[in-house]
Amino acid sequence: MALPKTLGELKRSGYRSRSVKDELRANLVRKLRAGEKIFPGIIGYDETVIPQIVNAILAKHNIILLGLRGQAKSRIIRQLVELLDERIPIIEGSEINDDPLRPISAHGRRLVEALGDDAPIAWIERDARFVEKLATPDVTIADIIGDVDPIKAAKGGHVLSDEMTIHYGLLPRANRGIFAINELPDLAGKIQVGLFNIMQEGDVQIKGYPVRLPLDVMLVFSANPEDYTARGKIITPLKDRIGAEIMTHYPKELQQAIEITRQEAWTAREGIEGRIVIPDFIRETVEQIAFEARDDQRIDKRSGVSQRMPITVMESVVSNAERRALLTGEREVAARIADIYAAIPSMTGKMELEYEGEQIGAVKIAKDLIKRAAGEIFEGYFVGIDFAKTVQWFDQGNTLRLSDTASAEECLLLLEDVPELIDTALIPFDLKRDDTALAVAACEFALEGLYAQNKISRNEEGGYAAATKARKDRRGMIYEDLTGTGRYS
Repeated sequence: MALPKTLGELKRSGYRSRSVKDELRANLVRKLRAGEKIFPGIIGYDETVIPQIVNAILAKHNIILLGLRGQAKSRIIRQLVELLDERIPIIEGSEINDDPLRPISAHGRRLVEALGDDAPIAWIERDARFVEKLATPDVTIADIIGDVDPIKAAKGGHVLSDEMTIHYGLLPRANRGIFAINELPDLAGKIQVGLFNIMQEGDVQIKGYPVRLPLDVMLVFSANPEDYTARGKIITPLKDRIGAEIMTHYPKELQQAIEITRQEAWTAREGIEGRIVIPDFIRETVEQIAFEARDDQRIDKRSGVSQRMPITVMESVVSNAERRALLTGEREVAARIADIYAAIPSMTGKMELEYEGEQIGAVKIAKDLIKRAAGEIFEGYFVGIDFAKTVQWFDQGNTLRLSDTASAEECLLLLEDVPELIDTALIPFDLKRDDTALAVAACEFALEGLYAQNKISRNEEGGYAAATKARKDRRGMIYEDLTGTGRYS
């Protein structure tokens, strides 16, 4: 159908304007009745965050999402756009999306007064009705609300007090749409005052001139609770005017975290002849690293460990496997524990360390996290399975080193020297010796699990050997050598 192009055509079409919160509510109700997924791609929030957001929209509340980094706050905010109508009419040339039936800007009012039903109409898509701003301390009232534009005044022959001289800021330009501010506490206090004033009263003062702007805006904010004390705070009057405060969280279950990483990580690589396989136990170990990090006393819990960490680690794991494929020319390469160790640079930058952690160092802590994560997953797969003969072989002084650039065939030849290791390592998995790449990955995973249980040791070069025996220190006390873990008893 041809869209109305003038105000008269719009009226004859039967169009009825509604507020943006009514629009969001109506479209949400329709989606709920149809059984549609409200926030596609958001995993782990079905029973917690999403119902609270739905309730807030049904109540026509402004929203603030509180949570640590990497908890999909920005993604949720951007998906609210899908609850807007596909397109809406505005007065042509309006900077603040004037409703043709109820214009609020000087330009809109004067155009309707002058042309009546012949006033031209334009249509804007839903994406153009979403305005997002990252709060920083240097944001000004002019950025958010607007300022007098002397050039506009000179060209139009207006006095500075005339509303036609205003250059509107981001908030008025979000009229009849969604205005999102990320990291709200970083916004200066006086800007927050201007924000809640326009929310409550609908009026602003620009350069001392009062301007009535009854804006129709859905306001959505995000904030990190740590920022309340670290860099700034949300002023009480503004917080009081936000209808719903919703707490986000990290995945609570390992499978949810694996699903997020599977969705987000770039693992389908091109440009190599073969294929890269990621065994389930490698995926689980990568996710368990993040779970272990969030529980580690040496890592700052207030900053959190972002869900981006396992995503980038998984991408680095695949990259190392890809590098091995390019060097060896193998047709099929499986990700291994050695690839996770090669991905340590993807971990260290995503952990804020406490004082104790700073003394130990990020790299050592990352290695400890890999060891503990592998041990946790190993116990789930190999419960009740005995590696006694394998451990005994190492105790006899034998060592084994599996390079992260060695081909699967080369590694398998080395692994065959270890009694019963290959056959025992394949028990929990539906694998055969012929699946060379996966068999090597399973064996290396088993060795890492034994290392995590302190039955064997692992050196800096990735070689496995007998566990270091207990020894006496200078005071004659006997302790187990846990130097590699950074923990002592």
